[in-house]
Amino acid sequence: MFEPTLAGSLPKPAWLAETHKLWPQWKSAGDDLRDAKADATLLWLKLQEDAGLAIVSDGEQSRQHFVHGFLEAVEGIDFEHKVKMGIRNNRYDAMVPQVVGELRLKGRVHQAEARLARAHTDRKLKITLPGPMTIVDTVADRYYGDKATMAMAFAGLLNQEARALQADGVDVIQFDEPAFNVFMDEVTLWGIDALHRAIDGLTCTTAVHICYGYGIAANVDWKKTLGQEWRQYEKIFPALAASRIDQVSLECAGSQVPAELMALLAGKDVLVGVIDVASDRVETPEEVADTIGRALQFVARERLFPCTNCGMAPMDQSIARRKLEALAQGAQIARQRYGG
Repeated sequence: MFEPTLAGSLPKPAWLAETHKLWPQWKSAGDDLRDAKADATLLWLKLQEDAGLAIVSDGEQSRQHFVHGFLEAVEGIDFEHKVKMGIRNNRYDAMVPQVVGELRLKGRVHQAEARLARAHTDRKLKITLPGPMTIVDTVADRYYGDKATMAMAFAGLLNQEARALQADGVDVIQFDEPAFNVFMDEVTLWGIDALHRAIDGLTCTTAVHICYGYGIAANVDWKKTLGQEWRQYEKIFPALAASRIDQVSLECAGSQVPAELMALLAGKDVLVGVIDVASDRVETPEEVADTIGRALQFVARERLFPCTNCGMAPMDQSIARRKLEALAQGAQIARQRYGG
């Protein structure tokens, strides 16, 4: 009970890539880069175990970006001729690649890191993938004609990789969908259906991560406009509760989302964000346990998994380590306080 885990990314060591960046440049290339990625994956695997996490991750050490780490393995995308496009309903502009033909996987995407991690830990292993809706909000369409059709095409590719990851021994496959709190009507129209296509045939645990965004000024500024209570999830939580996804990962610590909204996810495991990734202040274990206690008013104890609010890629490595330790220690205090 209260098995601690993390949402996804962890900081890359300085010898692997630039630090404190969401999109860091690699420090090497070729075989040296391959070996450095493997070393970083094993390092963070050990640090997660030492911290006391029950469900560990590769920490996304082999990817520059949580979406483009997948797109780089897809045919039908033109990375040479990027165009400017509004992201998250024009919250900010970015230069994005274009989908110019039928989408196909070139091969496996995350086989190396998944098999490496599986061979070096006995704990439950989570691997993250970008969600279909978030992918189509990050590329320009010059082929499919509408976002729903393109999302289903990407969902089919995600399903291919997810099935292979399951065969590699991965216990939890999580799809990251920060776009879900922006395109809320589309979530119910086709977003959930695209997720279902992505998880088709999986028997391992499936999860979806949603959040309000971190790491760039546009996200910070946008959140300042949302007022004291962020209730956007009221529109999509019932659809997620009725979906075939097993787990929902969301923010809680330092969040303006009313905790009672978690009650709308009845019947789902809830990965409750008890670690604020937007702050360098390290939570005390008691604070983590307090956050778990608040969530227990709305989430059944057997369905609550303490987690980070989001990925920790831009964070200082030492701070991230201490936050993971606080996460695991707080979960232990919560077991003593609340049973389990």
